[in-house]
Amino acid sequence: MKQVYPTFILNTNDGSAHPFLVCVPDMEIFTEGDTFGDAIEMARDAIGLAGISMEENKEELPMPSDQKAAIEKVKQVTEDIDFSKGILTYVDVDFSEYRKKVDTKTVRRNVALPSWLNYEAEHAGINVSRVLQEALMNVLNVKRNI
Repeated sequence: MKQVYPTFILNTNDGSAHPFLVCVPDMEIFTEGDTFGDAIEMARDAIGLAGISMEENKEELPMPSDQKAAIEKVKQVTEDIDFSKGILTYVDVDFSEYRKKVDTKTVRRNVALPSWLNYEAEHAGINVSRVLQEALMNVLNVKRNI
């Protein structure tokens, strides 16, 4: 599933190692970056990790806010820094692709599978003990990210 979340990026211009501060109010995420582009990538990574964690805990992913609601939320989740004075941008994350990229641990079944593939198989109702990993990828029509 792909979502696009409003994200606030504030350039502190203070000469610090990470001058770009990031807030994703819908997920109450804070991170930072060395450059504006790095800040966007850090936001995407943080959103992806938070989303995977929420899925693992059977929690609903928050729906992205519209611009007005995002501005209201960012004022509520921060005390010391006014992120609403930063740049409002939108960061997209494809949670299925992100899971394939980062969730590479194996889960012991009758065969060893990457956790993301096991997750997809369980949700598709496939008995992975009867198929090999390559056949399973064909059934799900997925490819391993390299």
